Amino acid sequence: MTYDYDLFVIGAGSGGLAASKRAASYGAKVAIAENDLVGGTCVIRGCIPKKLMVYGSHFPALFRDAAGYGWKVGEAELNWEHFITSIDNEVRRLSQLHIGFLEKAGVALISGRGKLLDPHTVEVGDKKYTADKILIAVGGRPVKPDMPGFEHGITSNEIFHLKQQPKHIVIIGAGYIGTEFACIMRGLGSEVTQITRGEKILKGFDEDVRDNIEEGMKKHGINLIRKNILKQVEKVPEGLKLTLSDENQAPIIADTFLVATGRAPNVDGLGLENTGVKLIVDAAIEGPGYSTMKAIAVNEYSQTSEENIYAVGDVTDRINLTPVAIGEGRAFADSEFGGSRRVFSHEDVATAIFSSPEAATVGLTEEQARAKYGEAIKIFSTKFRPMYYVLPGVDEKTMMKLVVDSKTDRVLGAHMVGDSAAEIIQGVAIAVKMGATKKDFDATVGIHPSSAEEFVTMR
Repeated sequence: MTYDYDLFVIGAGSGGLAASKRAASYGAKVAIAENDLVGGTCVIRGCIPKKLMVYGSHFPALFRDAAGYGWKVGEAELNWEHFITSIDNEVRRLSQLHIGFLEKAGVALISGRGKLLDPHTVEVGDKKYTADKILIAVGGRPVKPDMPGFEHGITSNEIFHLKQQPKHIVIIGAGYIGTEFACIMRGLGSEVTQITRGEKILKGFDEDVRDNIEEGMKKHGINLIRKNILKQVEKVPEGLKLTLSDENQAPIIADTFLVATGRAPNVDGLGLENTGVKLIVDAAIEGPGYSTMKAIAVNEYSQTSEENIYAVGDVTDRINLTPVAIGEGRAFADSEFGGSRRVFSHEDVATAIFSSPEAATVGLTEEQARAKYGEAIKIFSTKFRPMYYVLPGVDEKTMMKLVVDSKTDRVLGAHMVGDSAAEIIQGVAIAVKMGATKKDFDATVGIHPSSAEEFVTMR
């Protein structure tokens, strides 16, 4: 049978872009459909604008620290409108850049939301397209619990477009989005309250990472309310009134309310019911007011239960990170169009939390390692004040940790909380991925004076 395209991609985010360009480089005729700005969550309302906000939030501390080095810094004031507009302009520039990359690769860009009519037919608007293979790469979306007054809250989609800087922002959610934005907004000068259901933030991360980030957040003046559920949100003359489950906790008055309680695969409206694509039903986001989460089930080659339909990125139930979606997309294209069948490895994937203090991690946590290897696990760790903070007299700490299997001497995990954690762990991740031993770390000469050298001097 003759099809319009060899590959039709639904979703021009990180995974879809990577897969479409790679497939086209092998000579495949490719089309990609997108109903939003090209670039996906990372470019439009995720990694890129968030990191720019992180950079902006660091300046007040830099101005303060400068005095310790003898600099006289005058009054500083944030022009919020300039800040937000500049970030939006950069997002749009990058989106146009990605459109140019598609054109250069020979990929047809179709504007609109793709919907599957059958395993080989996609409808976009009032037009229908057929394809030999279809790749679903529509990503995820933030979810809000169906609770009284939560319609007054914003999500991570809207926070980049606030017309005014919040005076007091309340954030619910203990994941990396809630934690990062709590630190960003506090750094920019807003009063911040973060409310979580559990005792700690960042479930799944190493316990020392969780504890040290939270310790830093408290030092920076973030009001942390733990083991509480937000029961109701009401509009009042002063702004928003938030009532908590703990009757001893007085209601909170704020002008902005960020719901950062999780993300779900964006499967609605895809027409999956017209195909044999199966979903994984998982109540991963727990609590009152939440609906069941559904993700597309795939095998190690990103293939769904419908033979010619594939899925990559956050629409599946695998690791939800931009570089992972890109890796999955390229592995799919290599396997199906490049004559090089391969599986993308989801092991030892490094990740960072751009909080204040920053954190990054790769490999197994101490808890995971002990569960797998038992008493064979040996921990090497250090905690210190970096030299930068000595003259300003600031109580900022850096924590580093190596998780080692004493039987093989292999480094199973590396974790850091502190300045430039992401930059440092990216390099350490290469060693962990290659199976480096503690002896290899010890044999490496450190760069002095630097914080990073601590990873090769811990004994």
